[in-house]
Amino acid sequence: MTVPADSNSESLQKLLAGRRGHFQMESGYHSERWFDLDSLFDQPEKLKPFAGELGRRLASHGINAICGPVTGGATLAGIIGRELGLEFFAAERFVDPRATGLFPVHYQVPAAARERVRGRRIAIVDDAISAGSAVRGTYADLMACGARPAALGALFVFGAAAGKFAAEKALPLEAIAQIEYGLWQPADCPLCRAGVAVEIVSDAPTVR
Repeated sequence: MTVPADSNSESLQKLLAGRRGHFQMESGYHSERWFDLDSLFDQPEKLKPFAGELGRRLASHGINAICGPVTGGATLAGIIGRELGLEFFAAERFVDPRATGLFPVHYQVPAAARERVRGRRIAIVDDAISAGSAVRGTYADLMACGARPAALGALFVFGAAAGKFAAEKALPLEAIAQIEYGLWQPADCPLCRAGVAVEIVSDAPTVR
């Protein structure tokens, strides 16, 4: 994974609001930290240099389109796509109420865009990646469309899961900031064992 100089990372982290507690994420994993990623896009002029840097790094991998999962990833895809002059797409979020276990949420490129992504070298971007529910779902559907995922990018990478996923799929991973992050399956969660009440924060704008 490529992470820019510490000064860039520290400056971006100053834009990030969060709190500590016991949280169940969209992926089904538990964590002790939650971040308000929506607040990043409330400061577009401050965010723009970091999105531009991420876009330049992704462009070096020969991409010709951008795709991000709703909502934060899709917003970031639009910012980077306009900066690079590339077409950008959003992967829509679907929740199967019958699903159990990890990664119960699915992402899908809309029907009107499925043929347009076929054969294209696409960078998958998200505002932040922890367990990677949103980018995993987006990757799987792009492959089903016949697209060619060529890189993975995020403003923030929390923990090691994104790097492992990128390595498994032979994707270069670009990020502006990397933050240590406790992430556990429910059966292994120390906060569950301690009896700390869990808060479900699984809507799309939260950390994935």
